[in-house]
Amino acid sequence: MLTQQYIKELLFKHECVTVPSFGAFLTRSINVLIQPDTGLIFPPKKEVSFNSLLSSNDGILAHYIAQKENMSFEQALRRIEKEVISWKQRLITQQLLFPGIGEMRLNSQKKITFYPDGKINFDLSAFGLGSFCRKPINLNHTDIEKSNQPLNMEKENKENLMFTPGKKEKDRKPFGKYAAIGLIGIALAGSIYYFGNQYLVNEKTKSMELAQKKIKSNVQKATFNLGSLTKMNLSFNSEPKLTESTPLDRTYYSVVAGSFRSIDNAERLLKNLRVNGFDAAFTELNPQGLYRVAYGRFVSKREALNLHNYVRFALKEDVWFLVEK
Repeated sequence: MLTQQYIKELLFKHECVTVPSFGAFLTRSINVLIQPDTGLIFPPKKEVSFNSLLSSNDGILAHYIAQKENMSFEQALRRIEKEVISWKQRLITQQLLFPGIGEMRLNSQKKITFYPDGKINFDLSAFGLGSFCRKPINLNHTDIEKSNQPLNMEKENKENLMFTPGKKEKDRKPFGKYAAIGLIGIALAGSIYYFGNQYLVNEKTKSMELAQKKIKSNVQKATFNLGSLTKMNLSFNSEPKLTESTPLDRTYYSVVAGSFRSIDNAERLLKNLRVNGFDAAFTELNPQGLYRVAYGRFVSKREALNLHNYVRFALKEDVWFLVEK
């Protein structure tokens, strides 16, 4: 049951959680869902699915269990293997329940069918958001027709007026129009003067920049006569000093990836391991004179064993443990 709880916790952080030799739980993001007919609005969420073809170990679940239970990576893998065996036996006769995630059953073709629970939203960005209903606004045809009709205010305005305009007011000259035209003309003249002055300033700065560039180019092309230089004879003592290699003064623990007779092949593997993120290094030459390349070379035995278990069980690579004294 604890393993199933750990899977549920990891689905909040990872889009894929793989159970070795069993399958992978995947999350798929779903955007906001709006139902116009009913007015229901659902927040974004992540839907869980299961794929039995993705069964290779990615180390996420085993590492999480080892961290939670304070155990080694190898012990966590053995615990997962026992859980998977019991799950497969239980699926033969009954359904397998993952609380908060869903349930599994075997169909007529003896394949796993997953039914998601759907009660838990694994999208952390939508934490605390729930679905709600907003009823749509329905307008009657009569209200729409009334809103589209223009208001007849002519009669009301005539009744509320205290006086009626006479002929003298109509015959007055429109002095306000001429004043507005004059103000517009003044504004245009001011804007033309301002933008014209800005144009002249910009042209002056451009010409100064061109002159500075030309002066710099002339200085760079200029040549100077410094006269002839006298020769100097220098002598160096280039005899190398040989130093003897000192033996190892401590014990090293290495996770060896391979041994090679050719130094080119060994350096090629060393470079490939470093590109993949490992602190790879050469160990001591073996008695046959072969070059040994290690995933890592440690002073701590515990660190070397942790790397050995990870490469062997998680990455499925053939390695062996070397103690250099």
